[in-house]
Amino acid sequence: MTGSALRSGIFLAPFHSTEEDPTLAIRRDLELVEWLDRLGYEEAWIGEHHSAGFEIIASPEIFIAAAAERTKRIRLGTGVVSLPYHNPLMTANRIIQLDHMTMGRVMFGAGPGLLASDAMMLGIDPLQQRDRMMQALDVILRLFRGESVTETTDWYTLKDAKLHLLPYTRPHPEVCVASTVTPSGGRAAGKYDLGMLCVAATQPDGFDTLAVNWRTAQEIASEHGRRMDPARLRLVGPMHVAETREEARRNAAFGFYQWFDYFQRINPARFAALPKGDPLDILIAAGGIIVGTPEDAIKQIDRLYAKQGEFGAFLHLAHNWANWEATKKSYELYARHVVPHFRQANRHRRQSLDWTTAHNQELAAMSQAAQQAMFAKHEAERAEKEKAKGRAAE
Repeated sequence: MTGSALRSGIFLAPFHSTEEDPTLAIRRDLELVEWLDRLGYEEAWIGEHHSAGFEIIASPEIFIAAAAERTKRIRLGTGVVSLPYHNPLMTANRIIQLDHMTMGRVMFGAGPGLLASDAMMLGIDPLQQRDRMMQALDVILRLFRGESVTETTDWYTLKDAKLHLLPYTRPHPEVCVASTVTPSGGRAAGKYDLGMLCVAATQPDGFDTLAVNWRTAQEIASEHGRRMDPARLRLVGPMHVAETREEARRNAAFGFYQWFDYFQRINPARFAALPKGDPLDILIAAGGIIVGTPEDAIKQIDRLYAKQGEFGAFLHLAHNWANWEATKKSYELYARHVVPHFRQANRHRRQSLDWTTAHNQELAAMSQAAQQAMFAKHEAERAEKEKAKGRAAE
């Protein structure tokens, strides 16, 4: 680990079983962000999806507006807006409005769109998505800077387009791009001086390309005379933490298998072919997921440091493997034990305890001498008072 304070947060797709009430599921997502705010988590990133029935937030901006009114300090990001699905002027206006409504707590995460089924419903060729993301991102950043944009492409037309609100955050809200396996995220981050959201950091393919994609971003940034800031690099991975490994596994079995079935069938960032056996046990053993204790969580983050080097935040991939109470407990245990480890929050406390222990005999003798001195002083004062009474009686 490095000297930088590691921030903590979540990446909320969200994943919800098709067997539960979607209204209550979304309400619980809001409760989760409130809970994280109380625990001191710094960030929550909210996803955008339009198909497949599991990831049921279609507008991260609407969710963020509601969550901002329920929270005090946690920063809220779009994780991510699928830029090819939106006119860039409309996207920029929504983000800047949120920047004002949250008084600077919003972050803008951008990507090409994950699910091919989303693109299909909009008549978008998946082969065009990454190019369109770059087109839209360029325009949005120009609008954020206050520029007027006139531009015609094969999917949008802008004529003297300009934001009527300047950003609340100066120069504008933080911008991050999604990065999985391909170099597209790293290329965009390096070109435009943006943060990166590595959304598959603990999966085999994503883990293997972590340093490669960051190096790509650094190389392109260098070509533009800049240096990438690792504080703006976020790594995402799934965890469930309990007081024992056995308890954590029992908790996770509640919803893991439905999540895994969806993830492997639908999500392009799925795990590669696995050997025969229980996928929960296989992924735990391989380090693709953490189902264990706070100590296991610490080891996973140390593993990411060893692979990546410095980064700014670890984001839990919110997954709802466990029931609601066990899920809240998992985030609490992480906040109580993992966060202070990486912030070295208890270093001086331990030093103080060690110093006091090492000098315990000396300090005990001083304390005992002080007590004895107090007794002696008390007895002397009482004796003097008795003498004074005697003199007065004479």
